[in-house]
Amino acid sequence: MTFSPLKLAFDGGTIVVTGGSEEDRAALPGVAHDSRTKTQRAEGRHYRMIVEHLIKHKIAYEDAAREYQAATWTLKSGRTPFPHQIEAVETWWKSRARGVVVLPTGTGKTFMAILAIQKAGRPAIVVTPTIDLLHQWQGELSQAFGTTVGIMGGGDYDVQPLTVTTYDSAYIYLERWGNRFGLLVFDECHHLPGPTYAMAAIGSLAPFRLGLTATPERADGMENAYPELIGPIVYRREISELSGDFLAEYSTKRVYVSLSEDEQARYTAAREKYRQFILDSNISMSGPKGWQRFIFEASKSKEGWQAYQAYREQKRLERAASAKLQKLEELLEKHAADRALIFTADNATVYQIARQYLIPAITHQTKSKERKQILERFHSGEYPVVVTSQVLNEGVDVPSANVGIVLSGTSTIRENVQRLGRLLRKQKDKQAILYEIVALGTSEEFSSERRRQHQAFR
Repeated sequence: MTFSPLKLAFDGGTIVVTGGSEEDRAALPGVAHDSRTKTQRAEGRHYRMIVEHLIKHKIAYEDAAREYQAATWTLKSGRTPFPHQIEAVETWWKSRARGVVVLPTGTGKTFMAILAIQKAGRPAIVVTPTIDLLHQWQGELSQAFGTTVGIMGGGDYDVQPLTVTTYDSAYIYLERWGNRFGLLVFDECHHLPGPTYAMAAIGSLAPFRLGLTATPERADGMENAYPELIGPIVYRREISELSGDFLAEYSTKRVYVSLSEDEQARYTAAREKYRQFILDSNISMSGPKGWQRFIFEASKSKEGWQAYQAYREQKRLERAASAKLQKLEELLEKHAADRALIFTADNATVYQIARQYLIPAITHQTKSKERKQILERFHSGEYPVVVTSQVLNEGVDVPSANVGIVLSGTSTIRENVQRLGRLLRKQKDKQAILYEIVALGTSEEFSSERRRQHQAFR
């Protein structure tokens, strides 16, 4: 029996397989029958395995799925790569150009990715978590290769052989770009796992994939999705390994303060009301959906609403205790000649500090133009101190900062490592220090222990 040639086509993040024998189609990796369209198809991410299978078994095929060819990227930069950057690229390439590279903030993940793009020799798309990072990457790529770099996101849609996008836009426009790139670069790739963002990796044909992060672990354990979406962790270096030579020398210090008598009494009363409601409602806050369950139960009664208000009160007291603000004032006086970042867990504390000490503030509510202006003045020294909540945790370059003061935060290791990383960009003989101010007799003691379980703090 004579069969028409086996054919691959791209359709909305999937590969449709037609022609050839039924036996050949059924044997292709990831291919399954789609009863809705009566076709056989696979997720885009299986493209490489399908093609390798066809070549290995000498099955003739027509590839109408891929819309890219090899590309030559000539590096215009005369910058000399660091040894760990060269080693990371070579390790990634030997791992079949798939995998996650873990490097601390300030050690050149962006330039390492530029070297990987050059090595891969394919059209490449870089996926970033924020618009700020999108523009930062566009500038770096344009300067490195001396070419026009496309933007997909923030109201722009200009796809070029080198393009930068956001996780949101990558998902929204997947059908339009999923077969146009041979290399996918996921910046801050710990954002990728999840039902929506992951679609950018699942629906793309790109055979080469690179993930970049300083903090690969996730609270929900979904880092186990990296091998399927990007590839496994293939190269990793920690802050402690690179400090001194490639990162600023640093130290970390915990400072304990006590609530005032009045604050302690109010804190204890609020925490007891909140905890009693949790116990009466049989809610386990340690579970993955504990907080959602608490909010749901609290919305159903007057007692629940009071418990929620009590929770907020205890957090307010431990995050902005009078002794914390006093200690902050002392540290700012001590480091008056330095460039300091103050980190909090919430916007309310940010604005309280901004008003009380006349310090510029950056939160998610700060407009892009104002944020840029504040950071430029911080770099120049016009503003020696900036206070922020979680906006500067990742992706923003603040090389002049050498003092960090954590007034409050989550219990996650990632956040703590990211905040330390803001201070470690190497500059001359820079010595960085990260203070953590912890309120005794509060849940912060537990949170502090949790978030310091990383070798950078040992």
